[in-house]
Amino acid sequence: MQLRSTVIRVCLAAAILAGGVGAGTLPAASEALLVIEADSGKVLHADHATIPWYPASVTKLMTAYVTLQAVKDRRVSLDSLFTVSLNAVAQQPSKMGFQAGTQVTLDNALKMLMVKSANDMAVVLAEGVAGSIENFAAEMNKTASRLGMVQSHFVNPNGLPEDEQMTSARDLGILARALIKEFPEYGYYWNIGAIKFGRRTMRNYNTLIARYPGADGMKTGFICASGFNLVATATRGNRRLIAVVLGARSSAVRAVKAAQLLESGFNSGPLAWLKPSLGTVDALTPINTAPPNMREEMCGKRRKRPAAETVDEEEEPSANVDDSQHAMLLNLRPANGKPSQLLQPPSPVLNPVVVYVGPTKRPEELAVLAALKPLPAKKKAAKKTAATQAEPAATAAKPAAATTTAAAPAKPKPKPKPKPPAQQ
Repeated sequence: MQLRSTVIRVCLAAAILAGGVGAGTLPAASEALLVIEADSGKVLHADHATIPWYPASVTKLMTAYVTLQAVKDRRVSLDSLFTVSLNAVAQQPSKMGFQAGTQVTLDNALKMLMVKSANDMAVVLAEGVAGSIENFAAEMNKTASRLGMVQSHFVNPNGLPEDEQMTSARDLGILARALIKEFPEYGYYWNIGAIKFGRRTMRNYNTLIARYPGADGMKTGFICASGFNLVATATRGNRRLIAVVLGARSSAVRAVKAAQLLESGFNSGPLAWLKPSLGTVDALTPINTAPPNMREEMCGKRRKRPAAETVDEEEEPSANVDDSQHAMLLNLRPANGKPSQLLQPPSPVLNPVVVYVGPTKRPEELAVLAALKPLPAKKKAAKKTAATQAEPAATAAKPAAATTTAAAPAKPKPKPKPKPPAQQ
């Protein structure tokens, strides 16, 4: 009997290490976390990694995969011109907002997709590559099946809310590895820090880029039902890691959690071999359960400023982070125990990648677009600037008025004083 109890405990421990226990539901306060080696697929950490999850805009990693596969198969090219349809125009933000009939190259649409997380560009790519969203979704699901993403099902190419659209941290790890291994020449697309369209500059929502040492890309996502999601990669030396965070409470928290996972992976130490092996990502045992729905927690009445899924899908439901989140952010330190922050302060956007509509442009035309000066970030800032500029003008007007007054005959004074230079 004692031996049997020991065996059961060992089996339960193994199940926990594999990403979950049985078909139970995910605790309300938990996220799904995973970090793996890109080359080998070895799992370095897994927590609820095989719980199904709503993917939100990390769906666009699969959209990118299917699009690049079509390029590889020569069905389309990076210079192929796709037309923005009424269906694309009807997508909810985040989006570029082009009018129906606008044409954009596959290359530009893909850049806008990965940096701006543009839902309209996802539809443009889907219709351009496969003729319709339905046909493209079928290709997404066929690809998922071929890659071994057994917990994934796709209905649309952008990740906007659909009950049947789901994945898991395990499956996203598999997808990230496939993108890295099969399309190394296109890794540029998920490592762009910012794009520039006209006078507008748009940063990548993946804040690890340029802020975490070695970070080299992938994708973010948010809808109310999923919380804040992130697939992030980083390379140090000859070692590349993939981190997956699903269900974080804010974009700041998901970035720090991903950085912590990567940091612990890079600093595993000489005794790491003593830890039980978690196997490879494809060997993690899937859990058959419904995805957790975080809508009430993320966008319900408890949030100070509830989010709507019709607003920019990467915007925070509330700009405020509660005390427990602040405490957690302060406690997430590198594995070596140093008190330095995991993420470097944001830096100014340097040399954003120029994107545009219409056919592929020549280098000299791109140089003209790159030289365009940015517009004010907000109207409020523009008004403030105008008001600031108006103050010196008003101040300058006062001496002029004094000069006019001085032109009139001055009344005699008992003790005349020297006249100021303006009156001379």
